[in-house]
Amino acid sequence: MERAKSLSFGEGFRERKKMKILVCISSVPDTTSKINFTADHSAFDKTGIQWVINPLDEFALTKAVKLQESLGANVTVINVGTAETEPVIRKSLAIGANDAIRINMEPKDSFSTAKEIANAVQNGGFDVILCGKESIDYNGSSVPGMLAQLLNIPFVNAAVGLEINGNEAVAIREIEGGKENISVKLPAVVAGQKGFVEEKDLIIPNMRGIMSARTKPLQVLEPTATDVKVESVSFESVPPRSAVKLVSPDNLDELVRLLHEEAKVI
Repeated sequence: MERAKSLSFGEGFRERKKMKILVCISSVPDTTSKINFTADHSAFDKTGIQWVINPLDEFALTKAVKLQESLGANVTVINVGTAETEPVIRKSLAIGANDAIRINMEPKDSFSTAKEIANAVQNGGFDVILCGKESIDYNGSSVPGMLAQLLNIPFVNAAVGLEINGNEAVAIREIEGGKENISVKLPAVVAGQKGFVEEKDLIIPNMRGIMSARTKPLQVLEPTATDVKVESVSFESVPPRSAVKLVSPDNLDELVRLLHEEAKVI
């Protein structure tokens, strides 16, 4: 079944001329949000949380918009989430995406999320799928690789640059002591990390973009019967940091004692 899906995915690429880019985005709590869990520690408490585009996904979206400008590509964003994520999707459209897809389900684990995306786009004829390397809430780093496997197309992870020339993409990755260039045939999945675009190049939606986002197409798809492979049993908050102790620079004996007896680092 998966092989047949990958063939139809590739066939869309060969039959079409205008480049199509898909960007996977997730809605995550703002980094300044105070994280709490429900009383029984079984779920994340969403009360009072400000939701934003996952920062690494925003790098990928900005890269897609840059490619849109240089190559005349069409950019589609896709999100797995309930109606609560639509403000984040609309912001993506305001940044420059042409249209959007929302798969109407609460994401439960990496596999079911990747599977739903694969099912939704297998016949979409996308040349390249861009993702953030990971989301900043669960930091699983699993969805991009799973998505590529399900679609049976090449995958490059942790890219800090991307160039597209015809039917080929060159992704740039940082390695110890330098950078490596990886060439892949399209279609392909590329997951970016910080540096995929410069932070100064991140696009802040202007009023024209915000107004146009209201009329851009947003397609809502119902999920398939995908099995969830992982279940979160409970959540635990990080212990609060202990109070800071100040030691006089003249009292080295006390400093050594604290490092040895309390901090236990020596």
